[in-house]
Amino acid sequence: MRIGPHSIGNPGETPLLLAPMAGVTDKPFRLLCKRLGASLAVSEMTISDPRFWNTSKSRTRMDHAGEPAPIDVQIAGTDPQLLAEAALYNVEHGAQIIDINMGCPAKKVCNAWAGSALMRDEKLVAQILSAVVDAVEVPVTLKIRTGWNAENRNAPAIARIAEDCGIAALAVHGRTRDQHYTGIAEYDTIAEIKSRLRIPVSANGDIDSPRKAKFVLDYTKCDAVMIGRAAQGRPWIFREIAHYLATGEELPPPSLQEVRDILLGHLHALHAHYGEQAGVRIARKHLGWYAKDKPENESFRAVVNRAETAEAQIALTRDYFDALIAGIAPGLPAAA
Repeated sequence: MRIGPHSIGNPGETPLLLAPMAGVTDKPFRLLCKRLGASLAVSEMTISDPRFWNTSKSRTRMDHAGEPAPIDVQIAGTDPQLLAEAALYNVEHGAQIIDINMGCPAKKVCNAWAGSALMRDEKLVAQILSAVVDAVEVPVTLKIRTGWNAENRNAPAIARIAEDCGIAALAVHGRTRDQHYTGIAEYDTIAEIKSRLRIPVSANGDIDSPRKAKFVLDYTKCDAVMIGRAAQGRPWIFREIAHYLATGEELPPPSLQEVRDILLGHLHALHAHYGEQAGVRIARKHLGWYAKDKPENESFRAVVNRAETAEAQIALTRDYFDALIAGIAPGLPAAA
């Protein structure tokens, strides 16, 4: 699959994309997922309002130093000119692909008529897409949902507008906005969109296993699959899917030793990227995801969430997994 000048994934292999997720797909997580098989990793969305570009939070989000190409940055907003300026600003700071968010279902985003709320105004969609495409020389992509609600499933119309405006690739989540992440993703709308477009289309929604990835690819005929929540605490899902698509065989799950080492490496990267205080805080949700199916999960989370230093957080995590590896019940302290 090509997005502008960029070849996504290895020749002959189906590209596997990491979905943009606010508060999740930061630089440490993108690097980890790419190392474990993601062909492309989209950043957290950055706001189009220039008043927020120079905050410490935005500067951290815009840090792409050492990140493998192509660097894909998602922007969000509602004003065509501001989005065009945001796209140009991010390109000047390293973005090689600009992705426009018209898929986020969050209330605070939709209440500002951004994210998936934009799908209610097809004229505005065309104005935004044209403004951003015209503003930058890098390829521009778009992420949408199937519509605002079941009665307004207009993704095929939005997809045609996107292609006509010069969008280089499209990702579609198989839910309407009012579903948020409830219910079951449907793929008929995605298949319809793929059948109508010439540009690459990626399928997103409920793809949580190698077999499900193959089913969705076969059903929709899409060029790629995009993985979101299933990668939380399980970043190796990309190599599992890649192996299954290539061989028809499922990889065994990673050993506890490998999970421990991946997690400890992730913790070190978070602490280095954000600094100790913020890194420890941000790491807590990842710790919960990694341990969600492990013994004593609730006790582990209760203890490790009270760790205030990087040293304590790493020691508790290492000791917990070392106990599991040794086949003994983790000896969790009463406090950390």
